[in-house]
Amino acid sequence: MPTEASRMDELLALPARALAPAKINLGLFLGPTRAQDGKHELVTVMQSISLADELTLERAPAGVEQEAFRAATGWEAPPLRLSIVKRIPVAAGLGGGSADAAAALRLARHAAGLGDDQMLRELGVALGADVPAQIVPGRWLAGGAGELLEALPDPNPASFGLLVLPAAGGLSTAEVYAEADRLSLVRSFEALQERRRALRRALELSAAVPAASELLENDLAPAAISLCPEIAAALSEAREAGAEIALVSGSGPTVLGLFPHANGLGRAERAAAGLEDRAPVPICATPVDAAFARVTSA
Repeated sequence: MPTEASRMDELLALPARALAPAKINLGLFLGPTRAQDGKHELVTVMQSISLADELTLERAPAGVEQEAFRAATGWEAPPLRLSIVKRIPVAAGLGGGSADAAAALRLARHAAGLGDDQMLRELGVALGADVPAQIVPGRWLAGGAGELLEALPDPNPASFGLLVLPAAGGLSTAEVYAEADRLSLVRSFEALQERRRALRRALELSAAVPAASELLENDLAPAAISLCPEIAAALSEAREAGAEIALVSGSGPTVLGLFPHANGLGRAERAAAGLEDRAPVPICATPVDAAFARVTSA
């Protein structure tokens, strides 16, 4: 005879599992702060990659605290436990915490059978600027403070390899933004919108990366390097390893080497092999889409 707990697990489709892919920024342009909340306007392309945490949702003992998803949907269910296998470096400019928050919301929707992508994005805005774009992993052109999203065509992963060079320590995103303000790295709102239009044109046909190098600039990079000078050496490492493009990921300190043409992953893997004595060790990755992060039975 099935127990009450087993019947509830079947009803909730638990345990369930989802991958939480990291994101990289293909171009990140910083604008003025907004009067309503003090957050910076920005324009960036957020690309999900195959470096990912793994989350599992299952039943938990009584007494577990409720969450925002329950409050938003009125969902009544037994206490649940969320476990995370961390693979994305912490405080690294790769959106690992935001990826986990987005995956947790996807798992809650799966268990409850309530809500849609738009509702999850609205909940995500309160959790972090990178969360809304990671509700449905893939490639997004983001504006506002990260909440204004426009879907872009996914690139061909077979022709886009990534070399991820983690740093030994992390950087506080808030401190990097404060340093960017101190260094006067902010663009005008009009210049920001021109970059948005240019990025849309450059990537509307599934190109791996924009052809124009200025569209891959990261306005936070000088601030990150100011706070963590070791980043400059990592950028040189990526270039010397053969990366066609080297850039700082988000607010840093992670450095990316991009291999955006034929056999990109193979070339990234060879570059990583040439850096095998590096610590922390290099990581190879490719772009991923929403299917990579779909919820499945654990």
